[in-house]
Parts: sequence; C-alpha cells; structure tokens
Amino acid sequence: MPQRPVVVFDVNETLLDLDALRPTFDRIFDDPAALRLWFANLITYSEALTLSGVYVPFTDIGGAVLRMLAATRGITVSDADGAELTDRFAAMPPHPEVPAALRRLRGHGFRLFTLTDNTLEISGRQLERAGVIDVFERRFSVDETVRRHKPAPEAYRSVAAALEAEPGDICLIACHVWDTIGALAAGWQAALILREGNAPLDVGPQPNYIGQDLDAIADQLIARHAAPGPDRV
Repeated sequence: MPQRPVVVFDVNETLLDLDALRPTFDRIFDDPAALRLWFANLITYSEALTLSGVYVPFTDIGGAVLRMLAATRGITVSDADGAELTDRFAAMPPHPEVPAALRRLRGHGFRLFTLTDNTLEISGRQLERAGVIDVFERRFSVDETVRRHKPAPEAYRSVAAALEAEPGDICLIACHVWDTIGALAAGWQAALILREGNAPLDVGPQPNYIGQDLDAIADQLIARHAAPGPDRV
C-alpha cells in the first residue's frame, strides 16, 4: 500500500462556498458575472504583487480589486460595502459535502491541514463558523510565514519544512488549477475538485486525483491509501 500522504487543503472556494458573496456583488454591480470576475482578478493581482516582490495581505487586495472593478464601471464603493464583503468572506458556509468528507478522511487516518493566502485570523473565523476547524491538526497562512501568495514555491516549501515531511508525501486538495500547478511544481501530490467555474488545464503538471466534489476525492484517497476498517472519528 502506498504511504498515506499528509493532506493540505486550500480553503476559499475549495472548502467554502464563494457564492455566499453573491448578494453583495449583485447589489453593487447588478451583474451576475461580477463575483467571478472579482475573484479571478483577486488571484491575478495577488500573484502579480508576489512576482514583483511586494506583499499585501489578501483581504486588502480583495478590497482594492473591488474598488478597481467598480471604478471601471463608474460605480462608487463605500466603506460599508467593503465591510460587508469582508464580513461575508469571513462567514462563507462550507460546501454541503465538506464537513462529512473531512471527518471521513480523518477517520481513515489522514492528517489534515490547511494552507491559505488569508491571515490565520480570517481563516480561523471562516473554519470556526463552518463548523470544521476541529478536524485540522494545524493551519498555515502565507501571511504568517513567507509573505508570498500561492502559487509561489516558498508557500509550499514552508509547509513541508514545518511538517518535516518530504514534498512527495504531501497532497494538496484545491479547486484551482493555479494552486495544483504550484503544489505539483514543488514536488507535492495534488487533487483537483471541479467546483463551478473550474476545470482541468491540459498543459503543465497534472493533478493525481480529479473529482466533482470532496466526496469523490476522499473516495480516491481512501481507496488508494487508507487501511481497511471502520472509520475513526
């Protein structure tokens, strides 16, 4: 049986439902595409700043991108709008299958961690409100370590070093191809969840596992790595 990997989760959209932000974007922009455009630009500019050697906290980038997107449409975003987005971002619910799938993985002996671009304070609020913070052995944030946003290689290397694990013994689970590319380039395994608006990219390093939701990924990991026997909760 292959060695059971340490499992590290991306948080935003992978575990938590980004559509919880939609009422804010619908109210401000009256455009169903605005939410996904904002999030795509948030990732783009977090990576651009990182490549340029500049670190800005993820939530600050999110607010700046919101104002930038509004400015391109002649819309003024108020401080209250920004605060509403921050509050919704910190309170996103888990996708329906996530709590049980996480507990099933842990019950089969997998060690679970998170790695996020958010601060630990924000990710802690998110996971506590989602009711799943207890399943994770430890949470990692680029804000606390390398201050370089994913998929910078330092983000993944810092986790491997902290866990004293070989890169190949770690598996990232994410719903973003840019994140799985970063993990695979750092020598990790990777699993891609095909959340809405996410699909495989047929160039570059490919994920070891692909599934429609976390249940599907958990099934594959358990079948490949977990010892037989009842779940341990």
